[in-house]
Amino acid sequence: MEKNPFVIRVYALILNRQNEILLSDEFRMGMRMTKFPGGGLEYGEGTLECLHREALEEFGQDIEITEHFYTTDFFQEAFFYPQHQLISIYYKARFPEPPRFRISTIPFDFEEETEGNQSFRWMRIEDLDPAMITLPVDKRVTELLRQKCR
Repeated sequence: MEKNPFVIRVYALILNRQNEILLSDEFRMGMRMTKFPGGGLEYGEGTLECLHREALEEFGQDIEITEHFYTTDFFQEAFFYPQHQLISIYYKARFPEPPRFRISTIPFDFEEETEGNQSFRWMRIEDLDPAMITLPVDKRVTELLRQKCR
């Protein structure tokens, strides 16, 4: 077993005033996936730093992190890294200014399924179904979001 068998991911639950959440549709490692925006914690950064960096990389603009929402509380093997335990941390966030990047109304709104392609869309939380979401911990977070928004 490796010295550090953990993978730490940090995600933003970006909500707007219409009770919608921002989803990221991506083509990674040869597959389509719908997930929340965010990514992997890099050595030397804290979770909030990670999320600000990811926002700049993915959106080209920063976000305002408002509160911690959830941290994985069950064992989950990392989706792409066998024999590594995944820890996912979710923060609620918002855009302090209007988004300056393209937001689509349809899933996977990119020309080709090329590695790394990504598109974004808003979805009403009450219409969000865990079956639409790819990653196991994101599915759990979807259930929690729906419960808290009733």
